[in-house]
Amino acid sequence: MTHDIKQIQSIRLRGLLPAVFDNAPGRERFAASRVMLGDVVLERGKSYCLNASSGTGKTSLCGFIYGSRRDYVGEILFNDSDARSLSVEQWCQLRRRHIAFLPQELGLFAELSVMDNIQLKNRLTDTKTPTQIMQMLDRLDVADLADRLAGQISVGQQQRVALVRALCQPFDFILLDEPVSHLDAFNNQLCADLIVEEAARYCAAIVFTSVGNSLSVKTPVIPLNL
Repeated sequence: MTHDIKQIQSIRLRGLLPAVFDNAPGRERFAASRVMLGDVVLERGKSYCLNASSGTGKTSLCGFIYGSRRDYVGEILFNDSDARSLSVEQWCQLRRRHIAFLPQELGLFAELSVMDNIQLKNRLTDTKTPTQIMQMLDRLDVADLADRLAGQISVGQQQRVALVRALCQPFDFILLDEPVSHLDAFNNQLCADLIVEEAARYCAAIVFTSVGNSLSVKTPVIPLNL
């Protein structure tokens, strides 16, 4: 991959497996997987649901793609470039402008306000204006919490705030690890509609994990069993 990453059109997962499972008994548990130990290409502009049960590596997979974890065997290719070949500078550029990520643990700073948490991310690219951020918060019914400390709001509210933060950057792919696990059907739909709208803005792919409460996107979704 060149120094200046223009656009990520595809992410290929080839022979991928968490290193902890790289032994005969560990491999057997992924016999039915379409992703682990397989050859799967995620394409920009499409939506994918990674169906999994707890302990089957969905959170690890998100970490591998985002580059926050490297304890895997196999290959992750961005376009045609191996993720392991990227420099620190290239990884920073990739996370800032090409791959957005909503982790399951959310990663909000409890001692900062909702708006300060979001602006920490937004200031890296100045993608959204304060008005646009407030509009997104309002769509998810958490605008009145903008000045509240993140540690003083509910987990479901934190999940919606963290989603807004994740959307405050350009992206070719957005990874969402159980993005609506603490939300009811109504708020699930609000989040799904916002995600689809923002992804369409960039012709980006949506990749989300689910262990039961799936993101209610209305666009065609390609299911992949993990």
